[in-house]
Amino acid sequence: MKSTLDGQRVAILGGSSGIGLATAHAARDAGAQVTIVSRKPGPQHGIATHPADLTDPAAVADAFTAIGQIDHLVYTAGEPLELMTLTDFDRDRARSFFGLRYFSVLDAVKAADVTTSITLTTGIAKDRPGPGWAVAASICGAVEALTKALAVELAPVRVNAVSPGVVRSPLWGPDASQLYADVAATLPLQRVGEVEEIAHAYLYLMTQPWATGTILTVDGGTVIA
Repeated sequence: MKSTLDGQRVAILGGSSGIGLATAHAARDAGAQVTIVSRKPGPQHGIATHPADLTDPAAVADAFTAIGQIDHLVYTAGEPLELMTLTDFDRDRARSFFGLRYFSVLDAVKAADVTTSITLTTGIAKDRPGPGWAVAASICGAVEALTKALAVELAPVRVNAVSPGVVRSPLWGPDASQLYADVAATLPLQRVGEVEEIAHAYLYLMTQPWATGTILTVDGGTVIA
């Protein structure tokens, strides 16, 4: 079966680990020419890399000038989101989270020469927030709204987003086994996700020609639990 990504150019921002790296590998294996853009991308077999500070608009613009026209843009960059109650609210910390996960998205979309699709990353905090998740939920909600607005503004380029649940990833730190066990116990599937499983969602949105403004939730049933 011939992949619909054969020969297409894919740029993945934040693809040096976790979901982004898994998506880069999946796109490569589907026949795409993949470039990872991140602060420290590291060498990747069969994947081009371009180092850039994604919080610097000029660096992002320079990266896309070097990369040239692409078929698909995937944005997965994000640092671990800390819980922040209203009592502990710190405006500067909150602003820094929005910087990489929201404003840098706009910088990338503005700078990139994309012909076919853009896939962003949100999260289920917007659907099932807990205490201390006000900032994280707000970011996820903002990205969902941005996805739909860009789908209208940039048409016929398709714009979608993946909304993952808790996934076994470096994002949660080196020793998150107890977190994974606690979350798994609450889920219908009784386990957390794997980054390779989430990568399927990004490939689906890249190759589904009738999807735009879509938020694809892949969460092991978290939202319905």
